[in-house]
Order: sequence, then C-alpha cells, then structure tokens
Amino acid sequence: MEAIVSEHAPAAIGPYSQGIVTENLLFTSGQLPIDPRSGEMPQGIAAQAEQSCINVGNLLDEAGSGYERVVKTTCYLADMNDFPQFNEVYARYFTSNPARSCVAVKELPTGALCEIECIAVRDA
Repeated sequence: MEAIVSEHAPAAIGPYSQGIVTENLLFTSGQLPIDPRSGEMPQGIAAQAEQSCINVGNLLDEAGSGYERVVKTTCYLADMNDFPQFNEVYARYFTSNPARSCVAVKELPTGALCEIECIAVRDA
C-alpha cells in the first residue's frame, strides 16, 4: 500500500492518510471544503461543494488518476436541503456518473456543509 499526500488538498486533521493506493485502486479520505493554500473554508453549499470537488481532483491527480476514473463516491451533507445545489456542482466534475451514496449527517468536521470521498482506478 502507498499513502498519497498532496499539498494541493487539505492536510489530514487526524491519524489518517489523504489517500491510499493498493494495486490499481485509490481510496481517498473524505475531502472537506478547505482551501489548502489558505486553510479557509468558503461560505455556502455551492462554494463548499466546489472546493471539495477540487480537493478530490487534486488527490486523483497526485495518484495518477482522474475524475473520469472514479468508480464510487460517498458524499456527506450536513443538510439534505442542500442536495440540489450540491448535486449541480458535483455533476460538473463527476461527468462519468460513478456509483454514489449521498447521506445527511448530523455534523461534519470544522462545521463543513459537505464532504466527498471516492474510490478510483489508476495505472498500477
């Protein structure tokens, strides 16, 4: 197994890796909508969904994969009423329509409104 670390995604805020590669699969940790340069989180669900998608993309790039190679995502929302706006942003990035679960949770770390994790194929 190989840990994936990218300075273009938020650093882990606990005892975990940003991503792990095993053979030809990448498993990302949930990507919060934190701008890795500033450490700040944008306001509003659309801006947060955008940042979470960008952070996932940066981990995909670091691991030698891409959005089109994502096979499964799990999306977490702090409020299911945000689903339409979240979905609109998500659809611009995950155009290959990977399998997906989307659930509402009571709370996300750092007060985020969303978080995205994925499983993707990459060249072994």
